[in-house]
Amino acid sequence: MKTKLRELWQSRSPRDRAVALALALFVGASVYFLLVQAAERSRARLRASVAALRSQAERVEQQASELERLRAAPPATPSQSDLRTVIQAQANAAGVSRDSLRIEAIGDNQAKVSLGSVAFADWLTWVGMLQSQQVRLDACRIEALALPGLVSATATFTRTLPQ
Repeated sequence: MKTKLRELWQSRSPRDRAVALALALFVGASVYFLLVQAAERSRARLRASVAALRSQAERVEQQASELERLRAAPPATPSQSDLRTVIQAQANAAGVSRDSLRIEAIGDNQAKVSLGSVAFADWLTWVGMLQSQQVRLDACRIEALALPGLVSATATFTRTLPQ
């Protein structure tokens, strides 16, 4: 095989060999240029993602320190006011619409809540806020509405008293 290639190369005129050599050098340089250019683009993308990952890591560290601070803090004392008042105040803070909210007291430490239309994310936020006030979700029924992200809910909440 080598001998055939050598014979083929030797059979060409010096001008053909020079043109073939120049063409091979041009193709090689072009491929090298394209590879370097692709590497530079990848490096720029990686730099941007590293910066985003660093800022995300900083946020996670801040959240972790906040979590440690909250865990070290004494537990919040439950509100001694009327349970309906606590539920309404937390609903207002969570952005739950007052028009769709109906609260019915079942006892001193229990209430039934009906929501006609609320964003599911707001519902979850609200339930979390109530839990921070020592108000536990006992029973719940959630139904999806026609608009994406909206639900109607009926729930029973109970205040947990310290023992």
